[in-house]
Amino acid sequence: MFMDISAFIISEMPVTTSKGNFGPREVELSNYVKMPIFGLGTSHSGGYSQEAVVYALKDCNYRLIDTAKRYGCEEFLQSAIHLSGVPREEIFLTSKLWCTDYGKSSTRKAFQGSMKRLGVDYLDLFMMHWPLCPSNFMHKEKTLEETWRELEMLYDEGLCRAIGVSNYNIDDLEKLMDTASVTPHVNQVEFHPFQNPIELREFCHENKIQMEGYCPLGKGKLLGEKAVIRVAKRCGRTPAQVLIRWSIENNVVTIPKSTQVKRIKENCEVFDFKLNDDEMDILNSLHDGRRIVDVSSIQEKIDSRLPDGYKLKLVNYEAEKINYRHY
Repeated sequence: MFMDISAFIISEMPVTTSKGNFGPREVELSNYVKMPIFGLGTSHSGGYSQEAVVYALKDCNYRLIDTAKRYGCEEFLQSAIHLSGVPREEIFLTSKLWCTDYGKSSTRKAFQGSMKRLGVDYLDLFMMHWPLCPSNFMHKEKTLEETWRELEMLYDEGLCRAIGVSNYNIDDLEKLMDTASVTPHVNQVEFHPFQNPIELREFCHENKIQMEGYCPLGKGKLLGEKAVIRVAKRCGRTPAQVLIRWSIENNVVTIPKSTQVKRIKENCEVFDFKLNDDEMDILNSLHDGRRIVDVSSIQEKIDSRLPDGYKLKLVNYEAEKINYRHY
């Protein structure tokens, strides 16, 4: 029923032909650090392509790279950044602390490990990956508090320009903020039209926490939605570009991931058009609370301690067509 209504509404809208430079390309965090509103995700599901990262940095002007110990590609990114020729200070580099490294004694060591693998002497943003601990940790809440306190110390020492969390809901944020000296600068969550957490967005806005969204295309599940396709046709854009633009216009830092040159170029061409109010409303209306990431499996993955022995699948341009993952 909804899809038929959306199709009717879209068919009545004039074709959007707006051209130019629309909207800021960066956001300002609560500590006045500027963060690009668009970047490249490097999660490992679709493998890793060094050539793709170099292309994104060198030829497409990507300036935000999001990674994590969990993804298994920090060391490869060091080489890609070097090969791109883009100065370190021009790149906003983000990594995340995996849950098995939480705790007072291990957080700093893990942070230093990420910096070593990335070949840098500071990070622009360092985040706690999930509000979860391994099942054998005795005191979860205390561990999360101690871990955040260690991130605060790294921030105070200037080793990271901003600190944040990932996959935190309102309850998680409130618990953290009860004992925190520094409110998280960023909260990275799954974000796309199916999963548009309005209350969380409002909470983050009220507390000056910048929202960052991964999985903007819903692992490709949104690309075939009739409403998305028809809005894209009206804009003269691809479904992927419309979805990324929707996320950006919601003031959410957006980090699609791809190992394909064509897709990397396509994804970044989103600043010369904008969605009108009707188009935004239609995409907003797709929200049904659906998650693409299987949250129920995260605890098992944490307990498996995968990052210590994870073998990353490398891909290259010749293998792109069969290895492509896009989210």
